[in-house]
Amino acid sequence: MDTVKKTQLFNASCVALVVTALAFATRGSFVQAWATEFNLTHTQVGWIVGTAFWGFTLAMIFGGPLVDIIGIGRIISIAFFCHVVGIVLTIIATGFWSLFISTLLIGIANGSVEAACNPLITSMYTDQKTRRLNRFHAWFPTGIVIGGLAVYLFNKIGLVDWRYAMGIMLLPTFVYGYMFLNKVFPQTERVVSGFTYKDMLKACVSPLFIFMASCMILTAGTELGTNQWIAALLANVSDNPILLLVWISGIMALARQFGGTLIHNLKSTVVLLTSSILAFIGCILMGYTSGAMVFASAGIFALGVAFFWPSMLGFVSENIPQSGALGLAIMGGIGFLGGAIAQPVLGAIFDSQTIAAVPAGQTVEVLKSALAGTKEAAMWASAQLTGGEHTLRFVAFVPAVLIIAFIFLHIWKRKHV
Repeated sequence: MDTVKKTQLFNASCVALVVTALAFATRGSFVQAWATEFNLTHTQVGWIVGTAFWGFTLAMIFGGPLVDIIGIGRIISIAFFCHVVGIVLTIIATGFWSLFISTLLIGIANGSVEAACNPLITSMYTDQKTRRLNRFHAWFPTGIVIGGLAVYLFNKIGLVDWRYAMGIMLLPTFVYGYMFLNKVFPQTERVVSGFTYKDMLKACVSPLFIFMASCMILTAGTELGTNQWIAALLANVSDNPILLLVWISGIMALARQFGGTLIHNLKSTVVLLTSSILAFIGCILMGYTSGAMVFASAGIFALGVAFFWPSMLGFVSENIPQSGALGLAIMGGIGFLGGAIAQPVLGAIFDSQTIAAVPAGQTVEVLKSALAGTKEAAMWASAQLTGGEHTLRFVAFVPAVLIIAFIFLHIWKRKHV
């Protein structure tokens, strides 16, 4: 395959990933809107939001093994179809179940993009997998920045209905569908290398792979769980809390886009350990700081989670190449499983911590229904902010576990080099 075709396929993959990011960014800003419009609890919204992660996981688990059988192009066609249908159904949703089903379809679409594009990129760039995966995955936070700024702009000009923000996702969806149209796709790296399907299955149950898959649940839960809820958790830090997600995502995008060479030259275990430490510090600081300092704390967190996803995939692809497309699919699927688990858990923690912060003698029902500008409304806003800060302190436990895990991995890797 010549360079021009590689470039075309890589660029099309990046646009497809932008769509998955737009779904993530806009959905994060809809948490409060859905709760209010459809009279849902944060736990119910957590289940809806988490459905996208379950759909992603299903698509990765079933799409990964099928990449070698039906081809990368057909998996991308499934992604395109589910994106279009899921977006339209979300726009016309009327309540919990319609949001649940439409979000599930979008999750399947997002998972299909990852199931197809990750092995596509590692097959085209076998000598620079981690670097290229970082550049590819830089477009996920870039898409979140685009989506977040779009939501911010719509709010500024009075288009406060979340359906407008949802609708803009259709444009890049049709763009990537056109870019992939009639393209010739390469065979996966496993097929080219001569590894059998049995070799792939065996590699995916090896102790090292199982260890990395377990860590992927935690790294993805730290990144995706926190970022999905950050606008709601710290809603009272800024008049436009979506800007906090934009800030985090912007730092992640720059780190992945321009830090690829640095990461390529460092030991992956060092990168993962350092990332865990920064993510832990960032979560703790966001849980204790206020005002402008929250953005500084969020910047530390962003640097921590920036290299988690691509570096985990790169480590598996480079150290367990026999795992092939299935290995990458399982890692991605397990990662979004971590994100799925995190959504209702974070929602439930947020609810409980908010209730605990309600002043004595007051009730949640009264404060929640208070008119803007009243003393009760201010109490509710304060309780929610306190609940969000305390939730972030709970989140810090996850990267703390990862610090221990990656210290172990680094020591093990040094002994087996």
